[in-house]
Amino acid sequence: MLRLFTAVADTANFRAAADRLGVTRSAVSQGVQRLEEALGQPLFRRTTRSVSLTEEGEQLLQAVSNPLAELTAALEVAQNTAGNPHGLLRVTATSIAERFLSGPLIASFVETYPGITLDVTVNDEEFDIVAAGYDAGVRLGEVIERDMVAVPLTGDQRQVAVATPDYLDRYGAPQHPRDLAKHRCIGWRPAFDTAPYRWEFERDGHAFDIAVEPQVTTNDMLVMVRTSLADGGITFGMEETFQPYLDRGELVTVLDDWLPPFTGFYLYFPSRRSVTPKLRALIDHVRQYRE
Repeated sequence: MLRLFTAVADTANFRAAADRLGVTRSAVSQGVQRLEEALGQPLFRRTTRSVSLTEEGEQLLQAVSNPLAELTAALEVAQNTAGNPHGLLRVTATSIAERFLSGPLIASFVETYPGITLDVTVNDEEFDIVAAGYDAGVRLGEVIERDMVAVPLTGDQRQVAVATPDYLDRYGAPQHPRDLAKHRCIGWRPAFDTAPYRWEFERDGHAFDIAVEPQVTTNDMLVMVRTSLADGGITFGMEETFQPYLDRGELVTVLDDWLPPFTGFYLYFPSRRSVTPKLRALIDHVRQYRE
């Protein structure tokens, strides 16, 4: 029942909790109801549109989250001792983690470990992966909390500004980041109600960012790439994302002197949890893939 309770608490939705656990919605609802009856108090506020924890529910969640996670990990270790790792492995990754999301790493992992079902959620928001029910995450090293264990996925990375040769022939290449104000820029933002991402630059140890006021904004990197490839303007992102187009000469970089490398991507997971065999398999695979 505690597993049902924590799943509903994490997802704030009975159906989503049922989907995560692979059971019916009624099983989740009845299990939570039995727990509430045993405790003699409601754990959730339920309306037709939302589910939220009561004060008692918040207290219970804080009390059971870590012990339950440790117990689950211990059970998985015991179940996997005699055979190959298996079970559902949930990972969240930022959309710019090209090395992880491009296909080969994931494909080779699931081929090597057929008993593991890998669930990858692409999410650019920063959040508590433990509370959200993930086993691990993939992010740039600079944004990972210090209480996490981080395993290098890539070496240093670099952001680049790119455009097509035809666009630059027509409008000229910017020589300084401030020149971007004269260009059509294609920008990124995580959601419609947030400001576009500010383009970050550095030179001679001086770091700064620029709000480029893009004419086109989107939360989809593929839209940015396609628009730029169609001579739509200058866009900005991780060099690995644009590398195939740079290699073919379809896009070229500008302002390279203002865009030095920085710490790359890591696979990370909570240090306070036991490492399950399925997570250990992913850690080992990432290390081998990077070599």
